[in-house]
Amino acid sequence: MNKIAETLAGLGIFYVATAQGSQPRVRPFGAVAEYNGKVYICTNNTKDCYKQMIANPKTEITGTFPDGSWIRLSGELVRDDDDAAREAMLEANPSLKGMYRVGDGIFEVLYLKDPVCTKYSFTAPPEKIEGEA
Repeated sequence: MNKIAETLAGLGIFYVATAQGSQPRVRPFGAVAEYNGKVYICTNNTKDCYKQMIANPKTEITGTFPDGSWIRLSGELVRDDDDAAREAMLEANPSLKGMYRVGDGIFEVLYLKDPVCTKYSFTAPPEKIEGEA
């Protein structure tokens, strides 16, 4: 499995930062999947966050582990119109099936292009997390 996707899944909840003009916006996310070696998140195309992701695809994602360490993940979000990617997201996150289905016209999946992920701690040096397993 992609180590970055595995790390995000291990967080449970992670926070995705977008921008609306000059105003930063941060929201909790919990669904992540790996498809074709890439890290995917999903959202609804009627939400402001989706519009922000399309207008400015640069993002940072963060989350904290129970031991107090945290990650910072940056990259560009790229919309993927492949229904197989949507299926992979639903299979990895069955709870989404109550909100989305392939072909519903609102379910969007986006992958991280050129992700850079680092794990930080107050007690250890930063650790780079590579995407490949």
